[in-house]
Parts: sequence; structure tokens; C-alpha cells
Amino acid sequence: MKYFLILLAFPVVLEKQCEKNSNSIPACVQKKIDSIKAEPKWNPPAEVDEYAYKGQRVFLFTANCCDQFYILYDGSCNYVCAPSGGFTGKGDGKCTDFNENAKHVKLIWRDSR
Repeated sequence: MKYFLILLAFPVVLEKQCEKNSNSIPACVQKKIDSIKAEPKWNPPAEVDEYAYKGQRVFLFTANCCDQFYILYDGSCNYVCAPSGGFTGKGDGKCTDFNENAKHVKLIWRDSR
């Protein structure tokens, strides 16, 4: 009976482990956050948000000052586009549908120093 209960519990444990892995921050995103933490605090404070965009998990990094792009990276930290910021406030023009089609998942990090 004891072995039967262990076998029943095993899939639940595996499922919880998979949930943790799917919600973890990619190492390269954490490295970028750590890099920002090593700098003086930005004004406005830095933020990183997770979005679902075009079927992939992406991360939006705010800019450290005015008239700079907000940069969107994929889960491997490859540049996707700049959906906002810059002189026009409209980004680099490579993902003009971001505001309409991206789904905000969660705030990953905000510099609260």
C-alpha cells in the first residue's frame, strides 16, 4: 500500500517541478537584471515585465532615461524589438502591434533601492 501511495504522489511532484521551471526567470534575463543592479539607480527606476507575444515568452526592459527605447528580448535574450520609447515614443517600428497583441503576464523585477 505504501508503494502504491508513493507511485500516486510521484506525478504530482513532477508536475509541481515543471510549473516551477516554466515560471523561472531565464538566466540571461537575470544576468541583465544583475547588471542593472550594479549601476546607480535609474530615474525612473528600472523594470522588467514578462509578456506573451507572437506565441513566445518575452521580457520588456524599461530605459534608464528619457528618449531611449524600451527593449524587448526573447527568453534567450535575443533582441526582438523596441515597442516604445525613443524620440517619437513609438520605438523602433519593428513591432508596431505590440501594444495591441502582447499580453502582460507579470512584473518580473522593479528596482526598489
